[in-house]
Amino acid sequence: MSFLSRLCTAIAAAFALLAPALSSAQEVTAPLLNPYGLEALWRQGDAVSKGALILLVLMSMGSWYVVFVKLWEQHKLKAEGRLMRQRFWKAASLRDGMALLQSGGAYHYIAQCGLQASEHHEGTLTENIDLNTWVTLSVQRSVDTVNSRLQEGLAFLATVGSTAPFVGLFGTVWGIYHALTAIGVAGQASIDKVAGPVGEALIMTAVGLAVAVPAVLGYNWLVRRNKVVMDSVRGFGADLHAVLLGKRAA
Repeated sequence: MSFLSRLCTAIAAAFALLAPALSSAQEVTAPLLNPYGLEALWRQGDAVSKGALILLVLMSMGSWYVVFVKLWEQHKLKAEGRLMRQRFWKAASLRDGMALLQSGGAYHYIAQCGLQASEHHEGTLTENIDLNTWVTLSVQRSVDTVNSRLQEGLAFLATVGSTAPFVGLFGTVWGIYHALTAIGVAGQASIDKVAGPVGEALIMTAVGLAVAVPAVLGYNWLVRRNKVVMDSVRGFGADLHAVLLGKRAA
C-alpha cells in the first residue's frame, strides 16, 4: 500500500472515530445562543451605546478610506518621479521637459512654477527682489504645496488613533454603569444581571482598540512613505532651481 493510500485510510479512520463526538457536541451546543455578543449589544443597547458604536464604525471607515487614498496618491507620485528621471533631464529644454511630464502632476506643477518665476520676474513689485530669491521662493512654495497635499488626511488618522480608545472607554464606563444599575434594581449581584452590561462594556473597549490600532499604524506608515516621496520631490526642486539660475546666467 502506498503512502497516499495509508494517509487516506488514517484520515478516514480518524473521522470515523471523531464523528460521534462531534455530532453529540453539536446537539448539545446547537440550542445555545450567545445573548451577550455584538448583536445583543446593538439590540439591547440604549441610544448612548449605539451612538458610541456608530461613531467608532464611522471612524474606522474613515481611517481605512484615508489609508487607501493616500497609498494611491503616493503610488502615483512615485510613478511620476520615475517618469521625471527617465524623460525630464534628457529633454532639449526645460519647457520641452515639462511637456513630457504628466500634466497636473506634482513634478509638472513644480517645473511650471519655477519656469514661470524665471520668465516673468520683471514687474512693478517683484523687480525689487533679485532673481535668485524670487526663483527660490517660487520653487520652495510649490514644493511646500505638494507636501501639504500629501499630508492631507493624516491629521484624521492621528485624531482617530488618539480618541478611539477613549470612545471605547466611554462605552465601557457606560456599560459598567448599567451593570451597577441592574445590581441595584435586582438587589443582588447575580450573573444574569451583570453579564450583559459587562459584556457590552468589554465589547466597546475591544472595538475602540480595534479602530485605534490600525489608524496609528497607518499614520506612522504613511508618514514614513511621505518622507521618502518628498525626498525625491525636494531633490527635483533643488536641481530645477540650479538649472533655472544657470540657464539665466548663461
